[in-house]
Amino acid sequence: MSTNQNLSKISFVLGGARSGKSLHAETLAKSQYQSTGQLVYLATAHIFDEEMQARVDLHQKRRGREWLLVEAPLDLVSKLRSFDHPGNVILVDCLSVWMTNLIIGEHDIATHRDNLIAHLAKSISSLILVASETGLGIIPDNALSRQFRDESGRLNQMVAAASDDVFFVTAGIAQKIKP
Repeated sequence: MSTNQNLSKISFVLGGARSGKSLHAETLAKSQYQSTGQLVYLATAHIFDEEMQARVDLHQKRRGREWLLVEAPLDLVSKLRSFDHPGNVILVDCLSVWMTNLIIGEHDIATHRDNLIAHLAKSISSLILVASETGLGIIPDNALSRQFRDESGRLNQMVAAASDDVFFVTAGIAQKIKP
């Protein structure tokens, strides 16, 4: 659970692909937002093709202009620190894509993960983090996919432990699973 000594809140939203987790996270962010801060959307995706661009465009159109968009495909913690101000609501979408970027770029995953968890404990902004639940399927047939599943699972467990509340989204319906 969050150990920070302020009024910030950490929410974690998990779900499968196309489950509605991003929309739920955006709704949470708007409900927590006060006019004294900013709504900040930290996007972790790299745009590699037209299909990915279409997904990004859809998300941006749905959010509207009230959001400040910041790209953070690798330097997530430094971006979180940059916008860590009282009153800000920061949505990170998504930790699973961030993990993919770290793995593909052969970065030190444990250091990045531990830095994120340390930041969560002292953040003064409200944070909403989104991730895919990757542990419900079959065991992947190759080492890279197994590494992704394992690292994502570890990260998800640590973020859930550090969060004040956790939601699981299925078919657009969010269930609060913590507390």
